[in-house]
Amino acid sequence: MWADAETDVDYLNYSEIAELVTELITDPDLLPISLGVFGGWGTGKSSTLNLVEAQLAAADSPPIIVKFDAWLYQDFDDARAALMSVIARSLYAAAPETLKDKAVGLIKRVNKLRLLGLAAEVGALAFGAPAFGVAARGVEALGDVAKGKADAKDIEAIRTAAEDVRERLTELVGPKSDRTPPDEIDAFRKEFGDLLGALDRQLVVFIDNLDRCLPTNAIHTLEAVRLFLFIPRTAFVVAADEDMIRHAVAQHFSNPAKRHVSDYLDKLIQVPVRVPRVGVQEVRAYLFMLYASRSKVEPEKLESLRQALIGNLQRTWQSDEQITVDSALSRLSRSGDEELQQAFSMADRMAPLLAKAARVSGNPRIVKRLLNVVRMRSSIARRRSMPLDDAVIAKLALFERCTDEAASLALHTLINQAEGGKPDALRRIEQNQPVSATDTLPEAWTNHLPFIKDWAILEPRLSGVDLRPAVYLARETVPVQIATSSASAALIAAVDILLKVATIASPAAKEALDAVPAIEHVALMEAVIAEMRKNSDWAKARSDFRGATLIASRSPEAGFLLARFIRSLQLSRLPPWMSTMLKDADWWKNTAK
Repeated sequence: MWADAETDVDYLNYSEIAELVTELITDPDLLPISLGVFGGWGTGKSSTLNLVEAQLAAADSPPIIVKFDAWLYQDFDDARAALMSVIARSLYAAAPETLKDKAVGLIKRVNKLRLLGLAAEVGALAFGAPAFGVAARGVEALGDVAKGKADAKDIEAIRTAAEDVRERLTELVGPKSDRTPPDEIDAFRKEFGDLLGALDRQLVVFIDNLDRCLPTNAIHTLEAVRLFLFIPRTAFVVAADEDMIRHAVAQHFSNPAKRHVSDYLDKLIQVPVRVPRVGVQEVRAYLFMLYASRSKVEPEKLESLRQALIGNLQRTWQSDEQITVDSALSRLSRSGDEELQQAFSMADRMAPLLAKAARVSGNPRIVKRLLNVVRMRSSIARRRSMPLDDAVIAKLALFERCTDEAASLALHTLINQAEGGKPDALRRIEQNQPVSATDTLPEAWTNHLPFIKDWAILEPRLSGVDLRPAVYLARETVPVQIATSSASAALIAAVDILLKVATIASPAAKEALDAVPAIEHVALMEAVIAEMRKNSDWAKARSDFRGATLIASRSPEAGFLLARFIRSLQLSRLPPWMSTMLKDADWWKNTAK
């Protein structure tokens, strides 16, 4: 398995981008500077920041480096105050004893700004204005009071919020000051600039995971960055998905004009740098390195292969020459390693499809997750003594990733209905025989025919292989359809009822579940999950999810399937309604352990 996390080892020639960023943010003539590292989910923004940080740390006079994970502070602190506090405390840590007093003064200044924010929250509690941070729960509870829906929990939230505000006011209040927020901000900027000048060092702030935050937190973090702009010796590097930030702008501000949405980030970020799209050669090099890194190769030989692959990528503008499988094995001193040779050969075949398929587009994180799926299924296949090799498993997983659920289900149906699990349609496509998209192939394949034809001729060929074990292995990503001939009438009836559960205490839902034999609870959950996958909107409470939780409460195995489905949604955070529903569920707690 490969960890789904950013790295500071370059497998994709991102060092060139990192060198460019480093050069820009350390050029005295360009400071102060705000620079954006832009790219979609999983393209390598965080890894690029790590490479920049490593280059800065290796400099003769390294700057003060501050790393701020915006997502980490979400729901725990005001985003603006959190960023200012992290920067102030980093300067305190870097300050010599002679400047500690100045650094402490800056921290106190941040506390005063927090105090002004708390005062605003107190006003919100009194007058019903929107609030964020410590008093938000109390404001929400006040809303329930106004609507006549308050309960004991709401009253407790109001009391707790008020106590929290009083405690924090007591903690932060110093000598009484009549300064207004603009005065305090100006004083903060001056003290910050003076301290940085006294330290005689540059400050570089990395802001990451901004696009994982809720719109309000994302915008507040960017507003905090604006406070530091034009202060000498500073560089801010913001890693984000541009589309997500523009979505946050559209959500946060009231009916913004399209121009305001598009210009907001452009005005804040002076220099945009985009993570380049990964091509066939980059995907191939990435796959080689991923496989090599899990083959217990000596570090120096692994580094030799990495340097050779990166050098090859840097020369693609002048030559199509690439490192062969044999050459790669030779660099690793593994010329006789059959398993690694098969892995490299498979990487050779898969790279073009992974780079060109619309649902992958060479995305490094998607590529890594696909390989992890293959590795997990291969492990299960070995334990079940299934006659499948990794190449066959990888080819089926590639089909699932690059098409869609309907096309994958159609393939599984063909396999299950074919004699010996060997669909004739695959044989015809592999032999490049004429086929009719409507008469011979499933209708769900119509929109994917160009990919499927390229996929079919990818080695290994599948027409002579019993693929029924592969369908079994794919159950964790493609739900098993209920066959009317094998499912009980009670199960089929329960599916329809459980998709429309209005309340957890629904008598109809309880009655329907009571009628389904325990042995069919897993099949019932799979059917409900299959329907839930058709709707990707999780902003509001859903009837089908309520039904699924009722099944989970009856069966640990069904609960495991639902928990896995929830995590597969890759939500940045669970919606409040879902968190409430899962809070006291034993099946959810057990799967989280």
